[in-house]
Amino acid sequence: MEQRPPHPLRPVSGLRAAQAASLAVTHGPHRLAVVALAALAVLAPGGAALAQASAAAPAIPPRADAGDAWRRCTQLSSDPQARLACFDQWAAAQKWVAPAASAAASGAAGTAGAPAEAAAASSEVPPPVDATLPATRIIDVARVEGCRDAQYSDLSRFWELEAGSDCGTFSFRGYRPITVSVVASDSVNRQPTSPSPNHSATESTPYRTTENRIQLSVRTKLAQGLLTQGHPTLKDSVWFGYTQQSYWQLFSPAISRPFRATDHEPEVMYVYPTTAQLPFGWKWRYSGVGLVHQSNGQSEPLSRSWNRVYLMTGMELDNRWTVNAKIWKRLSESAGSDDNPGISDYVGRGELSVFWNMNKDNTLGATLRHSLSSSDRGSVRLEWMQTLGSGLWGGKSNLRLHTALFSGYGDSMIDYNRKRTVFSLGLSLVDF
Repeated sequence: MEQRPPHPLRPVSGLRAAQAASLAVTHGPHRLAVVALAALAVLAPGGAALAQASAAAPAIPPRADAGDAWRRCTQLSSDPQARLACFDQWAAAQKWVAPAASAAASGAAGTAGAPAEAAAASSEVPPPVDATLPATRIIDVARVEGCRDAQYSDLSRFWELEAGSDCGTFSFRGYRPITVSVVASDSVNRQPTSPSPNHSATESTPYRTTENRIQLSVRTKLAQGLLTQGHPTLKDSVWFGYTQQSYWQLFSPAISRPFRATDHEPEVMYVYPTTAQLPFGWKWRYSGVGLVHQSNGQSEPLSRSWNRVYLMTGMELDNRWTVNAKIWKRLSESAGSDDNPGISDYVGRGELSVFWNMNKDNTLGATLRHSLSSSDRGSVRLEWMQTLGSGLWGGKSNLRLHTALFSGYGDSMIDYNRKRTVFSLGLSLVDF
């Protein structure tokens, strides 16, 4: 009767695998193939039967090197039965180790029961990425880009302070909230004035106290790792940011709905990460320095502008509270080019902001500016941001219902020396 080859989907018996190994050694130098075929002989269902093969073959010493053992079997070419039995005995002496179990056991030998051990090892919780960070932050394998990964704190993601919260250079990110809102104020500056010669409006414009406010704000990272090279987790960075704020007289058709004020604010800042522990569980997260120009792009008599250098820092308590502080100094200008003398005595010389993540959907904030002088002027802004909907992948949405109340000086450049109270309600896009 004609002998049919085994079906490719059927298990190959240990005897046939050993025969294949013998032929491979006899007819060619492919010794690695012999090892693979012999291993298959052990795993195949027929391997157990071959373990009872003829005892006529020479026994393999228990301490013999694996390579010497199968070479000894190849030398039994004169006795095919003894040759096959030798290979079978060699194969039966081998032990299979599951790769996952081997890695989990850190060098301990695996057995046929190793899959269960591997499953147990893979279910272990990974340790924190950085032991200096809050113990509540156990970082899993990143599921999204680092600067959008909610496993990291707000400040870490915002300034990309760690390797795990990094999104690289030259990609656009949000800076201040991108906002479209309706504004109602107690007054509006219909005839702006300034102590500087030829910088006061000669006519009054019938602006309405209800208007539309639009804020655009983006930034990009120019460089990173300048002073933190070699640190396993922390990354310093250099950023360029741009913010534009406009007040649009949308509800004033009688005067063709003009833009009452538009301010431009480009800036460059350097941020250095820190992990210093502070009292009561707080952590100092970063410090930095910046240079900012702010102007309204107008000509006389409405031109307003100034330049500042500032120092900034920030700290956080878990992922619930963040505190940011800035102090700045105006770069001096000549009397002839100063559009707004004494602006620091109105807008202020320092700023302190506090934000509280009340829960996953609500954030409250307060920002205080002060002149730090005897003039005792400044401003306060209170904010409430509520998350709307969910993100594209089921996570937290970046869209907020944004409610704010501002009172003081400097709500816009044209209002630097005019105090007013403004209530706004609108939509903001944050943290993109």
